[in-house]
Formats: sequence, C-alpha cells, structure tokens
Amino acid sequence: MRFYSDENFPLPVVSELRRLGHDLLTAFEDGRANKGIHDDVVLARSHKLHRVLLTINRSDFRILHESGREHAGVVICTFDIDFIGLAVRIDKMCSQIQNADGQLIRVNRPG
Repeated sequence: MRFYSDENFPLPVVSELRRLGHDLLTAFEDGRANKGIHDDVVLARSHKLHRVLLTINRSDFRILHESGREHAGVVICTFDIDFIGLAVRIDKMCSQIQNADGQLIRVNRPG
C-alpha cells in the first residue's frame, strides 16, 4: 500500500512497514515537517499524492474524516512502543482492504 505518514508518526514503524513492502513517504521526506502545517492540509496533501495517511493523531483525523473531507484513506493508530507489532498490525489490516479511498481504518494496541 502507498502511505503518507504525518510528522508525529513513529519512524521505527515507517522502517518496518517499508521492510514489509509498503511504499511510504514521510512528511519529513516531503519537506513538510516542523512547519506547523494544519491537519487538514496534511490530509489534502496525502490525498493529492494518492497515499493513505498514517497517524497517531486519532481524534483530529477522525473529526476530519467525519466532516466529509475527501481523502485516499486514513489509518489512525493507538500509540504503541512495540513499533514492530504496530507495523505488523497495520500491514495485516491493510492487506484486507482493496481500496482505502474515503475509509477510516483503526489499528489499536492489543489489550
């Protein structure tokens, strides 16, 4: 899957998702980190690039999704220090999805 991670998404998860075969662009690599860019602009950027947004900022992006904004998909994750486990859960959840357009995908920490 093609992902776009916001600037707060854990880099070890990014690395593991890449190792698992996903195409992932970070906000930092896109030149958009540490600039105070609003969440709605981040969502629009991921949509423009046709990439599913990865974030641990669950509440704000859930609100943006519910507002009806067009997007290529949003994966909201519960923060988990088991970065490998989180990447594996994202990979497993997304492998079941044919087309993420407009979908809000929740990946929670176990327990």
